[in-house]
Amino acid sequence: MADAHIIVSGSKRPFWQIFIASLIFTFAAVLLLWIIYNTFLRPEIYLTSIISSRVVIYLIAIGTFFSFRKSVYIDLGQSRFRSTFEIGPVKLGQWKTIHSYEYVSVFHQPLKNGDRIFEINLWYDTNKHWELYEKNNAKEAFEIGYEISEYLQIDLLDATVPNDFRFIDKSLLRQKINGEIS
Repeated sequence: MADAHIIVSGSKRPFWQIFIASLIFTFAAVLLLWIIYNTFLRPEIYLTSIISSRVVIYLIAIGTFFSFRKSVYIDLGQSRFRSTFEIGPVKLGQWKTIHSYEYVSVFHQPLKNGDRIFEINLWYDTNKHWELYEKNNAKEAFEIGYEISEYLQIDLLDATVPNDFRFIDKSLLRQKINGEIS
């Protein structure tokens, strides 16, 4: 188990989002090539090129929104982890070393519109934490928290009720996740 790597990954984007992102990225690339080509051939349209460059930046931002996903990598062998934002093969994120894992917690944050977002945190090194993930669904948040706590062989804390935190009996949670009990 010491050389194990854990990857908790966001769900894949729907095909329509990937399709839209690819169209947007293609249009941004064509526009960028047009800007470069025309800037060297016709310097008098330099101002138009600057304005078009802003459009390219906006298109890339929109394309990124439609195609990124978040993943968490935990390297048990070297006792480190990282959160990444991924766009295709590009992964942005830095490794962080952990000296002692303590527990995983799941809690919720209320949103302005009345909904809640559930956060999964890894607590380590005497009261430090790393936000691993956010989910809109409590069941999915607890499933991710459970999986991480099982791999790391640490406890799972239910902190969804303010001032009433409790460690979860993971054997009961496993049965619920597997549909053995309701």
